[in-house]
Amino acid sequence: MSAGADADVADLVPDVGALATGLDAGDYVADRGLVTALFLAVRLRQPLLLEGEAGVGKTEAAKALAAFLHTPLIRLQCYEGIDAGEALYEWNYQRQLLAIRRSEVDGVDLDDAALFTPGFLLRRPLLQAIEHPGPRPAVLLLDEIDRADAEFEAFTFEALAEASVTVPELGTIHATVPPIVILTSNRTRDLHDALTRRCLYHWIDFPGPARVLEIVRRRVPSAVEPVVVQAVSAVERLRSLELVKPPGVAEVIDWVSAFTVLGVESIDGESAALTWGAVLKNRDDLALVGARGGDWLMSADA
Repeated sequence: MSAGADADVADLVPDVGALATGLDAGDYVADRGLVTALFLAVRLRQPLLLEGEAGVGKTEAAKALAAFLHTPLIRLQCYEGIDAGEALYEWNYQRQLLAIRRSEVDGVDLDDAALFTPGFLLRRPLLQAIEHPGPRPAVLLLDEIDRADAEFEAFTFEALAEASVTVPELGTIHATVPPIVILTSNRTRDLHDALTRRCLYHWIDFPGPARVLEIVRRRVPSAVEPVVVQAVSAVERLRSLELVKPPGVAEVIDWVSAFTVLGVESIDGESAALTWGAVLKNRDDLALVGARGGDWLMSADA
């Protein structure tokens, strides 16, 4: 990072407490451990690997950090089969073809140097983050890096470690203000040791009921309090079962939002059963909970 950008970020985030206050003001409720990990990622300039079950707020952490820093969030959603071109750059072949046809109409010779210029380059997330001019670093989110293959994982991290990208036709593009890098993983596969050793690491667990209550109140401010309390309690009960996909905080928010739209002011067994789809996202889980019934789930002494 340039000295000016470094000083600017240090002034904005002088300590863990300042970051905690800023994230809280943006309605992102995080425990001290996660805030500390984010603070170190910002100040030490090391990538941060966030792992945890789906729906616990890994992606939201990156969004909240970018919002607090008033800087762009550049997201690369990883998936099986993603390749370097989709992460770095591609040439805009359609524009190049149009340029060739236009030159033929105009009777102008167009050589390769005129076709391979920055104007014909389609910048993908990694290159966008490296080219970001500042003044503050962009937050680059490599979401669900575990879904990509090991080769892509290695390639991506090498590019980030060098904070540069080489485009053969243009040369090497170096970052003026290297991005803050956050990687997330749902542990669908183990990441390579070479990656994890170079990252800061934090496991985000499902938060306790009190923290979930606070999160849901902020994310669904129009919800009535009895519904929020009942939904959080019911999800705690669901998570005690052997579910294939235990509901996370995101599912609690979805469920409470569903009740709010439906005008439900108190959750009973019937309304719970009618809205399973907002909180349970697996057929086997639906069958397991459905066999017990909505009355079981909402029973105070279950």
